[in-house]
Amino acid sequence: MTPLEHTQRAARVKVMIFDVDGVLTDGSLTYDANGEITKTFYVLDGLGIQLLNRTGVQTAIISARNSPIVVKRAADLGITHVFQGQHDKRLAFAELLARTGVTAEACGYIGDDVIDLPLFTRVGFAVTVPSGHPEVQYRAHYVTKNPGGRGAVREVCDMVMRAQGTYEQALAPYFG
Repeated sequence: MTPLEHTQRAARVKVMIFDVDGVLTDGSLTYDANGEITKTFYVLDGLGIQLLNRTGVQTAIISARNSPIVVKRAADLGITHVFQGQHDKRLAFAELLARTGVTAEACGYIGDDVIDLPLFTRVGFAVTVPSGHPEVQYRAHYVTKNPGGRGAVREVCDMVMRAQGTYEQALAPYFG
């Protein structure tokens, strides 16, 4: 797919959906002494999501795993649509479409493993990370240059804002 085609797909995104493990994080699961899983999030990705929200693009999380840490991170970033424990992500996706009133074609999704493939075949802009499973990379419209948990999400948020002509507006408050 050409850069122009990536831009055209990104320009149509009204809802950007994120997987968590391997996308918002680097995919590592760290267990503490009590057996609780901890996750590490990348601050640049977080600001990218906040900026994207401010431009009017809605954001969502659809994850197979349940984690109170994800609920907290989503709240911190203003992600209002959070679906966890979704092993069949199509069900959460259908609910998201009903809640937002957008079409599947107006959604972007970034995931990294075969559990994400059902959404890749439905959304208008399917994205994966460099460490994404080969089947996912094959079906993606775009593979990020940055890894999951280390700038992939920011790259996509910036791409969507640039394609929609809102990037400069989103950054304007930081130029005083």
